[in-house]
Amino acid sequence: MPSRPRSISRVAAGAVTLVLLATAARAADDAELKAGVFDPPRAAPDFSLRGSDGTDLKLDRYRGKVVVLAFGFTSCPEVCPTTLATLAEARKKLGPQADSLQVVYVTVDPERDDVARMRKYLGGFDPTFVGGTGTEQELAAVRKDYGVSATRKASGTSYTFAHSSFTYLIDRRGRLRALMPYGNPADDYVHDVRILLAQ
Repeated sequence: MPSRPRSISRVAAGAVTLVLLATAARAADDAELKAGVFDPPRAAPDFSLRGSDGTDLKLDRYRGKVVVLAFGFTSCPEVCPTTLATLAEARKKLGPQADSLQVVYVTVDPERDDVARMRKYLGGFDPTFVGGTGTEQELAAVRKDYGVSATRKASGTSYTFAHSSFTYLIDRRGRLRALMPYGNPADDYVHDVRILLAQ
């Protein structure tokens, strides 16, 4: 009888060790990412917006691909064009893997950013990029789900927005995996996308 508790204890200790090793392995995988990691990963909130490609834009359309989700507006003078140019460069650097990456760009300015305007704007960076627009209420709900801020500010006779500038990396299973800060180079996106594609 004394051997039974020891045996159970060994099994329990072995199970704990395996769990710790698995957790460490996952942490090591995630630690390789250049972007900040969501630990644990969680489902990316889905939405239904009007897509710049003429279809309903939903994240679940892109299962099997890595999605980079960005927020901005077509009249943005600096942050948005810089981010989109970086993403276009990253897509080129991915070579044959480029088809496994989808950039989704959700506007914070539905008053000016209709489907046609977004299609033209995004096409100037990469024709595969898809934009999303909708009513202010729809877009506010998406921003809330993702913790994105967008504050309208007067600018001369027009207006601009101060908005969140990070991008989300969503894996092929539709899970939020990382948050890339503004200003990271294309090579960081290439690095992280390749890791997520390999998982």
